[in-house]
Amino acid sequence: AQAGYKVGTLTSPHLLRFNERIAVNTQPVSDEAIVAAFERIEAARGNTSLTYFEFNTLAAVDIFLREQVDVMILEVGLGGRLDAVNIFDTDCAVVTSVDLDHQHYLGDTVEAVAFEKAGIFRTGKPAVCGQNPVPSSLQRHAEDIGAPLLWAKHDFSVSKLDNQQWNFHFTPQNAALALPARNRNALPMPALRGGYQLNNAACALAAIECLHQRLPVDVGAVKRGLLMAENIGRFQVLPGRPLTVLDVGHNPHAARALRQSLIALPFAEKRIAVFSMLSDKDIDGVLEIVRDQFDEWYLAPLDMPRGMTLAALQEKCAAHGIDRIKTFENVQAACESALSVAGENDRIVVFGSFHTVGEAMSVCH
Repeated sequence: AQAGYKVGTLTSPHLLRFNERIAVNTQPVSDEAIVAAFERIEAARGNTSLTYFEFNTLAAVDIFLREQVDVMILEVGLGGRLDAVNIFDTDCAVVTSVDLDHQHYLGDTVEAVAFEKAGIFRTGKPAVCGQNPVPSSLQRHAEDIGAPLLWAKHDFSVSKLDNQQWNFHFTPQNAALALPARNRNALPMPALRGGYQLNNAACALAAIECLHQRLPVDVGAVKRGLLMAENIGRFQVLPGRPLTVLDVGHNPHAARALRQSLIALPFAEKRIAVFSMLSDKDIDGVLEIVRDQFDEWYLAPLDMPRGMTLAALQEKCAAHGIDRIKTFENVQAACESALSVAGENDRIVVFGSFHTVGEAMSVCH
């Protein structure tokens, strides 16, 4: 968008309003636009049944076409191969990383999940992977269908100049792409917090390079984009004291990123976790990774069928040696209590689910 293009983005899930899922130039579209799209889809679908996510995806693309956007960025909701987004052919596919999540649907190994994610690749279209080493199933699928694969520390890389700047190096090895090498130097660190965001930014820049002939983006636009990007609830540090962090991380991969980001923060006298999760997530894996990052745990159930009960949350914490626990009726009450007792040199981290952060945002803002 900073390069002057009109950009439509489909993301999920939302935190407070459904409209967050469908945005044009970072602004959620109106209720009226969404309702009109739903009505058109309903009139056209006939006897074809559609899921929530299929309605969501079709509405987004319908709106983007009517808005005449230059670029559509469609985020896969679950996996890739069988996701609703995959009905559309990509000009460039990006897989930032692969780890275990949604194992009931995607498989219980990283290789199985990687194969599902690789399902968004298309013959002759560049595919970017931010993980090195690349999962063999993902690399094999790209080779099988003839999708030119570019991956981190092989076709693109980063070098830090200091804590304020970095360089991006694009060195494509796949001759089929016929893309020139390029350096983008003295870039500002991403405004998005979290160590993993530099790798995410590198993947985005690799995609930009792959599409450069059709959508040229100058270095000034890249710098503005890095400085102005926002992603609510992803290691979001709120202004003021005590330092309060909102993070939607809900699997071991996200927990490892959260832990590294917390370690990089300044010292806190007392570290409070406001925590809740869904019952179908790997809570044991998450707790094992982050348990040493908190002094007190404020637990609350999520008011939904998939939410873990308070008793289940307590039992899991106890199993991981977490005993400094306070319990609350809901996440809002837990946040209010944490804010009331925390001193200006303390830290509050709300995490465990999109739903946890969504409920907290009425109190922590």
